[in-house]
Amino acid sequence: MSRADECPDPDPAVVTPPARPVLDVVMPVYNEEDDLEASVRRLHRHLVDTVPYPARITVADNASTDATLAIAQRLAAELPGVRAVHLDLKGRGRALNEVWRDDDAEVVAYCDVGLSTDLNALMPLIAPLISGHSDIAIGTRLSHSSRVVRGAKREFISRSYNLILRTAMRARFSDAQCGFKAMRTDVARTLLPYVEDTGWFFDTELLVLAERVGLRIAEVPVDWIDDPDSSVDIVSTAVADLRGCVRVAWALATGRIPVGELRRTLGRDRLPGPAIDGVPYGMVGQLVRFCAVGVASTLAFALLFLLLRPLGAQAANFLALAITAVLNTAADRRFTFGVRGAEGRARHHLFGWGVFLFGWAVTAGSLFALHRWQPDASHAVELAVLVVSNLIATATRFVGLRWVFRRRVDVPVPAASSTTTERSVA
Repeated sequence: MSRADECPDPDPAVVTPPARPVLDVVMPVYNEEDDLEASVRRLHRHLVDTVPYPARITVADNASTDATLAIAQRLAAELPGVRAVHLDLKGRGRALNEVWRDDDAEVVAYCDVGLSTDLNALMPLIAPLISGHSDIAIGTRLSHSSRVVRGAKREFISRSYNLILRTAMRARFSDAQCGFKAMRTDVARTLLPYVEDTGWFFDTELLVLAERVGLRIAEVPVDWIDDPDSSVDIVSTAVADLRGCVRVAWALATGRIPVGELRRTLGRDRLPGPAIDGVPYGMVGQLVRFCAVGVASTLAFALLFLLLRPLGAQAANFLALAITAVLNTAADRRFTFGVRGAEGRARHHLFGWGVFLFGWAVTAGSLFALHRWQPDASHAVELAVLVVSNLIATATRFVGLRWVFRRRVDVPVPAASSTTTERSVA
């Protein structure tokens, strides 16, 4: 936000209207009277010197009881491109949610008041958002190229927490709690109404929901130095985060969060476009992923068939196919065709069972024919015939699943945001 009218002796001939900021960096604070001024001045100087877009700093005061708000208001009056916002209730997540949803910038970001993250990572953080390539960007302290200085206790808790997220929540992002994130404002307005946490779990809940919706999350390795004066209670925060994981998992499992609707509005994971996990979209990418799932399923089927063979060839074939069919459909649903959430799950598995019955008919018929022509066929020959028969059934399965998991709504890929190249702080 330009404050040209506050500069001494402005020349009316060169005063321009305030420019809409491309970037707004929000700094949530609570009782930070000792560190706030130095941090804001440092961030402001960095934006002026290195960010080639109109930018703004928003100090979001969370019901501070010391002089934090007064300092923020003084800085807003003194420094162009700084504003102060006051909230009556505490909570970092609450502050970010409220400020980001009403922001007029194209990209919103946040950093902790301690500026533990090296600010040289700011441009790499926002670049994929401004270009339209990504929807959310996060700093990560867990990349091999990150340089992190912090105590063993914090390191252990951070890595353990992110391991829990990857295991229990199937998260792919590497660092949920690094205080250095950004997102496109149009995405924020749609997604944030469904993020309930008002504290430190806000980041995790936002990222988990973004992944389920199919948004693209860019990760930027950062240099990070632990703030020894941080007032965060690690243990209580970790416990609250685990409770948040349970709440979000339950909301996703019960369909309380409209993931399907959000995916149709925002999601990229079912749109044609660049690669996902190194494999392109479209039939080629689906075929590669389908074959990977098929190889794993065939190995599982072969093992189960041999284990169940004492029950008889036909019974072993039926049971092995039935078990692998359920797992195969679930894997193809998520991995091959990128469908997540509860929407349509019953219909997809019902079709999967239909395909299973077709595959069973083909393989059972092959076994019947083999035993008619060669009654004393060995188990190895039986298995070979079943594998070949399964290949025929698998080709039909791929065509059928492509139809079942076809994209139901054509959503245009969001255009890259238009930006100005003026090198200033708005």
